[in-house]
This record gives sequence, C-alpha cells and structure tokens, in this order.
Amino acid sequence: MSVVAGFYRTCVIDGVLEHSPAEYVRRPHVPAESPTLGLTHLQFEAVLTAGRQSPNRCDFALVSMLGLLGLRIFEATGSDIEDLGEEHGHRVLRVHGKGDKIVLVPLPPAVGRAIERAIDDRTAGPILLTSRGTRMDRHCATRRLRRLAEQAGIKLPRMHPHMLRHTFVTTMLDAGVDLRDVQIAARHADPRTTMRYDRARKNLDRHPNNILAAYMASAT
Repeated sequence: MSVVAGFYRTCVIDGVLEHSPAEYVRRPHVPAESPTLGLTHLQFEAVLTAGRQSPNRCDFALVSMLGLLGLRIFEATGSDIEDLGEEHGHRVLRVHGKGDKIVLVPLPPAVGRAIERAIDDRTAGPILLTSRGTRMDRHCATRRLRRLAEQAGIKLPRMHPHMLRHTFVTTMLDAGVDLRDVQIAARHADPRTTMRYDRARKNLDRHPNNILAAYMASAT
C-alpha cells in the first residue's frame, strides 16, 4: 500500500492526476513488534560456536557477517574481497546496501578473523563461497544456517538469514546500547523500525526513571 500511495502521490505532484485514489484507503495495521523471531543470547552463542567449529570456513564468516555486523543477506553474499579495506585505523567492509547506498562497516577483530579464514589466500572474488567454489546465494546461506542450528541443538520452526539481523538488533538493545546508536548500526531510516525489534522495551528494569534516580542518587 505504501508503494501504491507513493506512486499516486508522485502522479499528483507531476500533474498527471488531480487527486490520489489511494488518499483515503485504509492501510493494514502494522504490529508494534516485529513478527520475525530472533535468537536468544544463548542460542546466538551456540550458533556462533557451531560456525567457528564447522569444517566449512565460510560458515563462521556467514554467521558473523549477519549476526555481528547486522548485514542483510544480499549484502553479505554480495560482498567481495576487494570491498575490504582500512579507514582511520579500523578494518572496514564496504557494503552495498539498500537503494545502492555504499556504507563502511567497521569489522570487530573476531569478524575480521572469520573473514580472513573464509578467504584464506584468495585475493579477489566473493568472500562467501559454496562448497563448489561459487558465490554463495541466499538459498545456500539458508541451508547452511539451518544445518548450523541443528548442530547447535537449536530447534526452530524455520531458520532463515533475517533472524540473525533481527538478533543483531535485539542483542544490542538488550545489552543497553542506545536506541539511536542501534538505529545507525542497523541503518534504519526510521527509529520506529528499530523499536519494533525491541522485545524488552516493556521491561521495567530498563525504565528511564531508574536511570535518572541512580544519576541523582547523591541529592536524593
């Protein structure tokens, strides 16, 4: 509906139509929380461990790029060795994101080691490869993640790559990272998108009143 409304709005702006036929159309209700299931902290650790112990060197890189960098699956599988570089003393990955936007994503040491292990002595080409030596796609990545989840003893109805991006956001929020910083890391245009991932936003232990009271403890 957003696409349709945007199309007709453009027609009105360009003078093709006088009024948008989608102006008064009721839009479906969007739930406050994302319906996508994420992994718990312990489940995420188990999948990371399974990836690190896997004989397939690309498995750990795949899990790290999705769960520790928060990349979308097309961003991870589309990354090439040539996209690796350095910026201000940090190892970075040049990512081709939504809308053909280019962003530099810093690589924590653990992720850098996982990627180095995946590329081995290769100097060009895709970072993530299949067992046949071709570029990994979303279907292959989904199969690999399901295999790793099974090896980690995690029983989920349907394991798919976006669960790790979801886990990337929820784990940072659970760790107390500021919402604005999480939004920037996830590259969400609207903070409300990030908030939909926050499973613990109703947790009273995290209520700002407690933080303010602790900050003003000396006066109270």
